[in-house]
Amino acid sequence: MSEPRGPETTRHPPVAGEGEPAGGGPGRSAPAAEHTPLPDPDDAGHGSGRFWSARRIPAAVLAPLVLAAAGLLLYDVVAVRAGRSALHWRRSLARELAERPLDDTWVLVGAGAATALGLWLFVLAVTPGLRGVLPMWRPRPDVRAGLRRDAAATVLRDRAMEVPGVRSVRVRTGRGKADVRAVSHFRELDDVRADLDAVLADAVGELGLVRRPALSVRVTRPGRKG
Repeated sequence: MSEPRGPETTRHPPVAGEGEPAGGGPGRSAPAAEHTPLPDPDDAGHGSGRFWSARRIPAAVLAPLVLAAAGLLLYDVVAVRAGRSALHWRRSLARELAERPLDDTWVLVGAGAATALGLWLFVLAVTPGLRGVLPMWRPRPDVRAGLRRDAAATVLRDRAMEVPGVRSVRVRTGRGKADVRAVSHFRELDDVRADLDAVLADAVGELGLVRRPALSVRVTRPGRKG
């Protein structure tokens, strides 16, 4: 007697290239995926300027004033074209401009005010603003980030408080300088300052800022009470 055979398994013919590495033949590896390496922090800040402010407050103040003045002037011009007399303020202004000499006090004051307003608007137009945001280096061309000054000061203060002997720290961060004032209640001041210089230098590098602020560290003893 022969043993009963189980149901035969249907086997499909092998597919060409199955079990071989992608790429066409044995021994060939798949082409590596293209990627852009992260730039070095020292070189990634090129071309990364400050953030531009939207100037919402000056725009909100200036736009209604310009709109009101333009609307009033347009109404007066249309009224004159329709056969009515010009408004009193426009007649008075035209008379004053025609009769007053150029060295008159009010003429000089008005010219100075107009010049100051024009310079202010020009400065707003050509400067980026947002001085409280420090630009960070860009790991990718399509990624941009910034760090607020108070946040950077908080990070530096927390790192400084980890140094043994530091009792309190006050940090003020600017665009190009970080002013650190620490109070130490034990250890030698020179040792505390050396540790602070090393720790804060590493912390500044870890912030990832385009323009690393220079450190100004001063360590003092707490004042005597009474």
